[in-house]
Amino acid sequence: MIEMAKRQFRVYATCNTCEETECLLVDRQDFIDWRGGKYIQDAMPYLSVDERELMISRTCGTCFDKMFEGDE
Repeated sequence: MIEMAKRQFRVYATCNTCEETECLLVDRQDFIDWRGGKYIQDAMPYLSVDERELMISRTCGTCFDKMFEGDE
């Protein structure tokens, strides 16, 4: 359990629209893999779609939904 804690770290991501900050716990190697070019959904499948979008575009799920409200 201690070893697992050493592999994980907190990522603080702030939405550029509403400025809300979310703290995400991610695996260190997964983060490195993503930054190295691996698709985020493959590197961090344990994060929700909204959490991954926040990391990619700095847009939270609520603001993302508002941006595309009415688009079908």
